[in-house]
Amino acid sequence: MRRTPVPARSPAAARPRIPATVRRRDPLVVLLAALVAASAVLLGAGSAEAAGYRYWSFWEGNGKNWEYATQGPSLLRPDDGAVQGFRFAVSEDSGDAAQPRRAPDFGAICADTPAKDGQKRVALVIDPGTTADAPGGEKPPAPRTACAQVAPDASSAEALAAVAKPLRYDSSAMLCAISGYPKSGCGEQVSGEDGSAKPSSPSEPSAPAEPSSSSEAGDASKPAGDGDGGGGPSVGLLVGVGAVLLLGIAAVVQARRRR
Repeated sequence: MRRTPVPARSPAAARPRIPATVRRRDPLVVLLAALVAASAVLLGAGSAEAAGYRYWSFWEGNGKNWEYATQGPSLLRPDDGAVQGFRFAVSEDSGDAAQPRRAPDFGAICADTPAKDGQKRVALVIDPGTTADAPGGEKPPAPRTACAQVAPDASSAEALAAVAKPLRYDSSAMLCAISGYPKSGCGEQVSGEDGSAKPSSPSEPSAPAEPSSSSEAGDASKPAGDGDGGGGPSVGLLVGVGAVLLLGIAAVVQARRRR
């Protein structure tokens, strides 16, 4: 008796059948995943838009370490024996600002400047920073120290001017250059993608100006955008992304309840 040959089952036929509802992707889940991915892209773009600002930061020595100054050099009037520092670098804000790379040692800096009646001594550390922080085409000079001997009521800006001319300020009394460095620019915003600089305001810094002693000058060592976190994602962007995610989640939940 001849047996009818049984055809071999193909690998596809050997697989268990998967219901169409399982095989097919849930469009609501796909929509929610797309919203999450878009939000991540937006947040990444916002944080990469700017790395910070290129400017001279202002510091005070406490005997051992450096502390970020709470007043600008045109407002602060240091006591005799004070140590102050200036550091040029790219920083997002005061929280990540680079400190001067010399110790705040008054004795060592002013050792060769004897005390004089009717004057005070202020030790200064001037650190122009690294090549990585320098504007295009410029090379930072070497860090140096100086002992300024000035009138008892002199400000930090006047002490700096006594030992590090020429100084350059913008129209808002922000310190732009010490001893002519850098040659141009003042607190410009630096792009985080290619390291290029973008002006922090539409207008270029004005001609050198004397430091203002009015309260409107504020901290003249900080860029105007210092208080906003240095170019991270804006509050509006974060709120918008959050709203989109919440709407997407609500739509998914509502649609599932109707099923």
